[in-house]
Amino acid sequence: MLLGMTSLSVRVARQSARHPWRAIAGWLVFVVLCLGAGSAVGVNSAKTADYRVGEAGRAEALAAEAHLERRSAEQVLISSRSGGALDQGTARAAAEELAERMRRLPEVAGVADPLLSRDRRVLMVEVALKGEERDAKDKVDALLAQTAAVQKSHPGLLLEETGSPSVSKGVDKQRGDDLALSEAITLPVTLVTLLVVFGSVTMAAVPLLLALSSIAAAVGLSMVVSHVSPDAGVGTNVILMIGLAVGVDYTLFYLKREREERARSGGRLSSEALVELAAATSGRAVVVSGLAVVASTATLYLASDVIFSSLATGTIVVVLVAVASSLTALPALLVKLGRRAERRALRRAERGKPARRVRGEGGGSRVWSALLRPAARHPLATLCVSVVALLALVFPLAGLKITEMSRDTHSRDIPAMKVYDRLNDAFPGQRVTHQVVVRADAARSAEVTAALREVVRRAQADPLFTGASRIRTSADDRTSTLELKVPHLGNSDEAHESLDRLRDDFLPATVGLIAGAEYGVSGDVARYTDYPAHQNAKLPLVLVALLLVTFGMTVYAFRSVVLGLLGVVLNLLSAAAALGLLVLVFQGTWAEGLLGFDSTGSIGSRVPLFLFVILFGLSMDYQVFVVSRIREAVLTGVPTRQAVLDGIRSSASVVTSAAVVMTTVFAGFVFLHIIEMKQIGFVLAAAVLIDAFVVRVLVLPAAMLLLGEASWWPSRTPRRTTAAAPGKRSPSRPAVDVR
Repeated sequence: MLLGMTSLSVRVARQSARHPWRAIAGWLVFVVLCLGAGSAVGVNSAKTADYRVGEAGRAEALAAEAHLERRSAEQVLISSRSGGALDQGTARAAAEELAERMRRLPEVAGVADPLLSRDRRVLMVEVALKGEERDAKDKVDALLAQTAAVQKSHPGLLLEETGSPSVSKGVDKQRGDDLALSEAITLPVTLVTLLVVFGSVTMAAVPLLLALSSIAAAVGLSMVVSHVSPDAGVGTNVILMIGLAVGVDYTLFYLKREREERARSGGRLSSEALVELAAATSGRAVVVSGLAVVASTATLYLASDVIFSSLATGTIVVVLVAVASSLTALPALLVKLGRRAERRALRRAERGKPARRVRGEGGGSRVWSALLRPAARHPLATLCVSVVALLALVFPLAGLKITEMSRDTHSRDIPAMKVYDRLNDAFPGQRVTHQVVVRADAARSAEVTAALREVVRRAQADPLFTGASRIRTSADDRTSTLELKVPHLGNSDEAHESLDRLRDDFLPATVGLIAGAEYGVSGDVARYTDYPAHQNAKLPLVLVALLLVTFGMTVYAFRSVVLGLLGVVLNLLSAAAALGLLVLVFQGTWAEGLLGFDSTGSIGSRVPLFLFVILFGLSMDYQVFVVSRIREAVLTGVPTRQAVLDGIRSSASVVTSAAVVMTTVFAGFVFLHIIEMKQIGFVLAAAVLIDAFVVRVLVLPAAMLLLGEASWWPSRTPRRTTAAAPGKRSPSRPAVDVR
């Protein structure tokens, strides 16, 4: 079974074990080179054009080609500091000073005339910015400095600034603060978990240090890779989340196996031989698991979306680096630590003291024997009850509502969002803007203008719209744009209805009648509508590819179609159950106080697909590790029924530890303010718990016990070998037949 991978892991481990200092130094040099290369080339951030999808994306592309695209803008609100009536003369003087200062900035494209609110309490000055929409947040500080200067010269007034750029900047700052908090929670909890598992500070520190070094190397490499696949700003987030989870897990699998072999050998094998034994078993499992995560995650590229591509790239890079660290640096560290333990044991023996017992032996505790008892005694009943319970969690999926998380869903702890709410209250007619873009032959420019005027006339008679801008036409007379205002928030039903009215009624009856005309509607509402629709269209392709990849990897690993089908079904069941639990928690309001969020009544559009892809990959960790132990037992002559129970018992502690670590990492993201990241953290944590403690402990053993020898179909029952005595194992040819 994957003989080439096993041979590779053994060869690499052997070289690292023979030259530990060289391997450790090589790993550190690799990490430094990755960081250095990343710092040298920098991050290639995704541009505005990379985010364009659907009709909104096409309309934006048409406008950009004609240099008629909407510019990013900041709004400055001027009001009385006391909250009372606004002194019009003083406010307009402040607005003039502000406009004059802003126009001097190289970042500013223009300043609009001041606009007074209906209640005459707020004066708004809108400032348009030059350049890329995605780069606008980097220009906010210059504008804020001018706003602060005018505020200083008019102490009786209150000047507040908001806008998409300042909101984006605030979101980035909040995300950074949240990640720091998440790390502050996750790292200590992970260390405590590892201390409980190993009972040694040194051994507990090894997985954590290797995971952190893998994350550092992956961050550097991701900067380099971003010049091939642009970074959407989420790469670092996913590297931290996935890197810590799989980095610790892979090291844990390998380290626990080495300690089991050490305990079993009773000092008869050298540290180098023990490392090679671990490499031939857990080392192979790490390689298979890593490749499964990579293959599963790569299906995200089929979504044709820059954000999913960025998520996929970050995950793939950090998983490959984590696998590399577990195959190179880890064996070297284990040999160094093993030799130190051997020297200590020798000194204790010379002093006549008894040798210390090595923790980490497999064997199965009473707790796990009790947990496995239902599956062992009543496999059919256990399978039925477990599946019914999981299907009960799946049931809430019937009410799943997917939306694109917009600016209106951001945390109000961001200062710019508080000003944004006051802007919407003071100027309700400015809440949403639709941009209509039309391209036709230059000879039809007059027809296009007349058609757009008809659109304006219809909009003026419709209560869903409140106003329109002037019609703009490009220099070549081929492209024209029109902006329509809507007095509703972007995530409201009325805003979406106004978009439908434009697309399905107004435009087909006007510009749609012009021969050869291309047209479309863009704007925030159009984006938030088209993005989920784009994902829904790509979802079947990604899911089919994901199922095929998972099935193929399992069949390739275990030469069993039955196990391949079983793995696909179990992964679907656990992912669907976790997603149902997410709907139950986040689409309602009952858990708002408990988890610290304001329900949007929906699930972020990226969450379901990300869950399925990542969970299918991560589930292979447990699948490969557990089934490998079962197969090892079969190969030594144990009947399949007993091998299932023994294999799960022997792997129970490490699977439990790995699940706790992963859950801790993912749960740390529940403390973030960004609702979509909060949902991703929650659903991944729930999925790991369901997969580790329900699927792998109840459903998998019950199913394999019922299948019996048929589990290995179409292969014959794995060839059984006589178990070798621990002390007589060859370090380079372990007793496990891996063909």
